[in-house]
Amino acid sequence: MHVVQILPALNEGGVERGTVELSRELVERGHRSTVISSGGKLAGQIVTDGGEHITLDVKSKNPLSALLRVSKLRAILRELNPAVVHYRSRVPGWLFIMANKTLKLPFVSTVHGFNSVNAYSRVMTFGERVICPGSGVVEYIRKHYAVPEDKIRLIYRGIDPAQFDPQKMDLNFINTFEERYVLRDAYVVLGVGRITQLKGYDILIRAVAKARAQVPNIKCVIVGSVDPSRTACADSLKKLAKKLRIEDQVIFAGGQSKIAEIYALGSVLTSNNSVKPEAFGRSMAEALAMNTPVVASRFGGALDIVRNGENGRLYEPGNVEELAEILVELSKKKYNGVREDALQRFGLQQMVEKTLAVYDEGAGAGRGKKF
Repeated sequence: MHVVQILPALNEGGVERGTVELSRELVERGHRSTVISSGGKLAGQIVTDGGEHITLDVKSKNPLSALLRVSKLRAILRELNPAVVHYRSRVPGWLFIMANKTLKLPFVSTVHGFNSVNAYSRVMTFGERVICPGSGVVEYIRKHYAVPEDKIRLIYRGIDPAQFDPQKMDLNFINTFEERYVLRDAYVVLGVGRITQLKGYDILIRAVAKARAQVPNIKCVIVGSVDPSRTACADSLKKLAKKLRIEDQVIFAGGQSKIAEIYALGSVLTSNNSVKPEAFGRSMAEALAMNTPVVASRFGGALDIVRNGENGRLYEPGNVEELAEILVELSKKKYNGVREDALQRFGLQQMVEKTLAVYDEGAGAGRGKKF
């Protein structure tokens, strides 16, 4: 089977990494995989893994160039003649829908987030099968777009057990990181992800300040890059830590490539978004795969991932007091079987097999027919 995935770009991010992993797994199973995007640092990995990457601007929202890009996409797809097309974002979705009017290729879409409800976003529900990475997204598209039940497929994002394996860690990195930030024998509370207001790092810092009286060895480690256009957010967080007199307990470690090791050296991972829920929350599942419990806001993807009291805790979004109490509680508690449960529910194989089943439906239906 020849599968074409289309997404805006191939830089770092959960959607991008999932696309790369799926492409690799398709090739390993003997299928042909092509990815169309505007490029990015992960594009080369597609080729390294045996797939094909085609560079086309499927990212720009400029309407003046849309028809030309539709024409180019149509020509590419006509030549590729895939069994099924899978688009993963709104701009690629609209470009594909217009290009496919004459081609009539079978196609699926993945709704990767809680986009604004409007005609522009509706394209994500046009797929003959609509894949959702979390139950919250399923309910969202049911409510706002009345997507028929038989079109929806709930497929959690997959975590690669080989990449997130406690037995295969870079111990030199962990030792160096712990020494650099004085983390040995500390209760390490992690926040992982780009530094933006949506991540709720201010909530985390305030909770750590409150928990410190009962957990004096607490350290908050925030791992995430800072967009040059959003330095004000990072600056405000540093000022907050200083104001609360815990600047020595709050560490901004920047972006890190050894993310599995970061999870492993953490005592607990937190997810503190209180504004816009995550569709899945890949970092939460990855941390669990490294035996690190998770504390998360009680909405969105966290409801699928965190089993309250079994592999972590849920708290009301934005509730600093509750988060602080939970951090104190978990400093004295250990959960068992965290990794095994995470891989059973969110392992890469379940994502690949379920997605292939959807592709098989499309390829079996034949060109020009509905699933």
